[in-house]
Amino acid sequence: MTILIMAEHDNGSLKEITLNAVTAATQIGGDIDILVAGENCASAAESAATISGIKRVRVADHACYNGQLAENVAALIQSIASEYTHIIAPSTSNGKNILPRVAAALDVAPFSDIISIESADTFKRTIYAGNAIATVKSDDAIKVMTIRGTAFSLADKNGSASIEILTTVEELGLSAFVNESVVESERPELTSADTVISGGRGMQSGDNFEMLEKVADKLGAAVGASRAAVDAGYVPNDMQVGQTGKIVAPDLYIAVGISGAIQHLAGMKDSKVIVAINKDADAPIFQVADYGLVADLFDAVPELDQAL
Repeated sequence: MTILIMAEHDNGSLKEITLNAVTAATQIGGDIDILVAGENCASAAESAATISGIKRVRVADHACYNGQLAENVAALIQSIASEYTHIIAPSTSNGKNILPRVAAALDVAPFSDIISIESADTFKRTIYAGNAIATVKSDDAIKVMTIRGTAFSLADKNGSASIEILTTVEELGLSAFVNESVVESERPELTSADTVISGGRGMQSGDNFEMLEKVADKLGAAVGASRAAVDAGYVPNDMQVGQTGKIVAPDLYIAVGISGAIQHLAGMKDSKVIVAINKDADAPIFQVADYGLVADLFDAVPELDQAL
């Protein structure tokens, strides 16, 4: 068996979730290659080569892969797919955009959000917003799947894989990369933070999220939000935690003014410790919380901030 992993990167560095995907691939067994497609992505490729368990890093460095355009990258993966038994990507926006296209082109069934590797052809994934786990088996010659990063540990980085430059250029001309606006923050990235504090509809306005930000700065935490808070326009949608947002599994998750709708729970219930602050004692969030405080958040959060 030979496995291809699509690296998640920003050309200059490798995203941590790629290491989770490598751990999943090692549980399948066989040789593992990593594909780094981008423009001026040598640094990311060199970082990928240090991951333990990797045999080869295949680099496609061309302007047509800048921004990892789904059409071009999917065509690239399709062109080398016959060499592999499994094609894996992290469950990110890129992975979910590119791999279904690959699966359609190969006429195989894609599997999303895999949380457990049972064997080379059998896997587990969550369904019904995480309320049930489906065990799926694929008889396709090439298994195509995305991996939920929070379900697997990080691979070590003490390897020395070879680096191969791919000369294949799949420029379909269907889309063009214009620019990318990246929000810079001193706080950790939401999906990789050890501590996350999130606000919900109970925050009442976007200005009130400043209370959470003060606490987050003292805890070294990332700030998230429920879908209700995002839909209400309190905060931008890149802060959304939940089934249709970001999946997080920090050591500590603090839910403030969040009722605990099933959609939100699907994105954070794997957190090690869950703390809930809500004035509604019957809020569903208390059913999954390790620690619950029934209180008005506008009293409790400033007190927490002062205590810290």
